[in-house]
Amino acid sequence: MSEPVACLECLRRSWLLAALGPYIEKVATGEVGKRSPELLRLSNQDLVEVAAPKVTVQMLSRVEALSEERLLEELLLAECWACCRHGEHYPDSLRDAPDAPWALIGRGDPRMLEGLEPFGTVTIVGARRATSYGREIARELGRELASAGMVVVSGLAFGIDACAHRGAVEAGRTIAVLGCGPDVAYPASHRSLWRRICERGLVISEFPPGATPWRWTFPARNRIMAALAGMTVVVEAATRSGSLITTDLAADLGRDLGAVPGPVTSRASAGPNALLASGAHVIRDAQDVLDALLGPGCKKLEQVRPELEPDLEAALAAVEAGHITCDAVASATGLSGPAAATALSRLELLGYLTCSNLGTYLRTLAPSSRGSSL
Repeated sequence: MSEPVACLECLRRSWLLAALGPYIEKVATGEVGKRSPELLRLSNQDLVEVAAPKVTVQMLSRVEALSEERLLEELLLAECWACCRHGEHYPDSLRDAPDAPWALIGRGDPRMLEGLEPFGTVTIVGARRATSYGREIARELGRELASAGMVVVSGLAFGIDACAHRGAVEAGRTIAVLGCGPDVAYPASHRSLWRRICERGLVISEFPPGATPWRWTFPARNRIMAALAGMTVVVEAATRSGSLITTDLAADLGRDLGAVPGPVTSRASAGPNALLASGAHVIRDAQDVLDALLGPGCKKLEQVRPELEPDLEAALAAVEAGHITCDAVASATGLSGPAAATALSRLELLGYLTCSNLGTYLRTLAPSSRGSSL
């Protein structure tokens, strides 16, 4: 496949959106996230007339004056590339969306877009203020799905998004969809993760290099995340979470929805539990995603872990039973304090447990052990 290219008309559209950022911010009101995709279905003329009626002529003239040479130079300086809806690199899954972006500006390996299909792509979203349970589930889902050859898509936000990316980039491929320029690490504290994704995955946006984010650009990027994947999985989300915008958009496109169940008393699990009550797929691990997308048993996760020693098995069983501190594990198993601490540390290193800042332990998605002894 040739190098990705975008036509001048579609490139200008991206620069127009960046220029209209503060104007669209003022008109994309109402129920959060509902108007951005509607506005982005409009032609350039109509969009400017709606968002910036007092400067329509000046805005359109300024964009029309942008030359192909200048736009390509800006892409080159930002180490970015572009593809558009008229080119072969543009994902087929986006072409079906009524509000699909005219162009995608990317940083990273453009070959990841080659053959990108919904049945091989999963979007993982969730709360920014995620619990330790949600963060661990998101990371394990990302890692296991990427290990199985799936492409994991998310938005690089705090919480669930970042954890899904971290898991996926450790084991395979991931795509970050941004609400700003692809050369802008947002949030800034995720710069190292953004850099890893650029090196080993792909960062894409419909906005040009240097574009700053606005509130409306996040639900706007959600429609891209929803369209790229055959399934959108919500790990944690409050009832009014912006993550649920992505599921609404995915449902409108006829994509599958999945949700990770959580405690009915947890505010963070209210969104996923509501989706499950409405018929979303129950997602306990990556195998559930594979079965839903590809058919039951069509693809099995290959994960073999060594058999645990008796002390480790006992400590793991104690944590699974709700004894989540070292002292509680020691009391439940009859192990001495140092022995319990050693067992818990080894289980954490092996990936069976994760430890919070408070010293409490949580079971991961790691499968039960079998095989030879440690």
